[in-house]
Amino acid sequence: MENKQPQEKMDWKFTFFHATSVSGPAMVIAAAMASFLSVHMTDNLGISATSGGLIMLIATLWDAINDPIMGVLADRTKTRWGRYRPYFIPAPLLLTFFATMVWLVPDFSATGKWWYFLLMYIGYGMTVTMYSMPHMAILPAHFKEDSKRNRVITLGAGTTAIAFTIGSSFGMDIKAFFEKTLGVSNGYIPFMLILGALSCVTFWGLFVTAKEKYIEPLPDRPLTEDLKRILKHKELAPFIVVWVLASLGYGLGFAASVYYVMYYLARPDLIGIYMAATSPAGIISMMLVMPLVLKYFKTAQKALTFSVFASGIFFIALFFFGKSNFMLLIVLSFAAALFSTMQNALVNVLVNDAIDYIQFTEGISANGVISSIKGFAQKCGNALTNSGVLFVLGLVGYIPNAVGQQNEATMFAINFLRFGAPVVIGLTMLFALRFNPVEKHREDIALMKSMIRDHSEENSTN
Repeated sequence: MENKQPQEKMDWKFTFFHATSVSGPAMVIAAAMASFLSVHMTDNLGISATSGGLIMLIATLWDAINDPIMGVLADRTKTRWGRYRPYFIPAPLLLTFFATMVWLVPDFSATGKWWYFLLMYIGYGMTVTMYSMPHMAILPAHFKEDSKRNRVITLGAGTTAIAFTIGSSFGMDIKAFFEKTLGVSNGYIPFMLILGALSCVTFWGLFVTAKEKYIEPLPDRPLTEDLKRILKHKELAPFIVVWVLASLGYGLGFAASVYYVMYYLARPDLIGIYMAATSPAGIISMMLVMPLVLKYFKTAQKALTFSVFASGIFFIALFFFGKSNFMLLIVLSFAAALFSTMQNALVNVLVNDAIDYIQFTEGISANGVISSIKGFAQKCGNALTNSGVLFVLGLVGYIPNAVGQQNEATMFAINFLRFGAPVVIGLTMLFALRFNPVEKHREDIALMKSMIRDHSEENSTN
């Protein structure tokens, strides 16, 4: 039904800046922090692992709380520049400040350093929330056609894969380069400043090119009324389940790999080779496989189904035969990642589906609130990854640094976390999506979107 309508024109300037703002230099910063900030905290700041864990717990809890706050705030923002666009102006400046400050080593007492790092890290997390919620919300406000939205998401996913690889794989080398060439003691400082400057270009470019064409005018009704109308839709629960599980599955791929090679294979010397040989599959999955799969299957739900079953074949083979031959392990892991990595990006399409569903059923624009719910679910998945692996290993009697001396329960747990859990997680996602409310109303929602688009074009012409 929607295909009979005149197609929207692809806005490549908006697409470029949407894909390179959150997923560009800002993602390199996020990857560097995820990979090396804990070591900086313990080794340079002198904060113990236990105290550092408390910092991460406090910051994560607050981060989860301020996601919905930011979503509600974004939906109720009223300025001459729009509802979501204004947040892209201060975002890169605050990002540069906090991303730089967390790497400093102030001349404080041990307690002072603890509080300093906690405040700077919370500031960084709040900044990420401040720009990520409007970033998700602006896409369905700019494009109404699913095909255009999917192109933007696909390009952003590919950019994310490249940026994360740069930050996590080469962060230490880039730091060392700045220390050698500039003669500074902490190469992370110029690294963050340069990334912050590049973020200014991408975020401000998004501010200039983004258009909020498809949102309802800011209502006079109380905010609580809109929240009640959204939260009463229990049929949105499958989306939340999928968002949590996709984040968990994506994180396990990184978190369990080192344990697998170090302890299950008992070859810590092969960790670097394994990671370097398999990580390009993630980039190819995001940039090449995902757009082809989406183009063929049309919807995220069908694309996810293909991804789960295609990758599941290789995960099952790896679970039973991965240890038999290292070259076979690399080949099968590469193939599994080729089809599985896209899942964490495909679920972003479901954000747009949920936004459209609420607009169809309630007649309100809730881009920010829905985006914040997705962000909250994603962080729950991250928390499960960070704590779940250690919790499981603790239950089965894992012994740190005991290569070749782990018990059978630990060996089974490591193998399952790396190659069994992704299959279980994938099948659970597909079961949840059987209750996807959008599938029942997809044609009606498509008609609604075409009518909104036509109305918007008429208003802009007049």
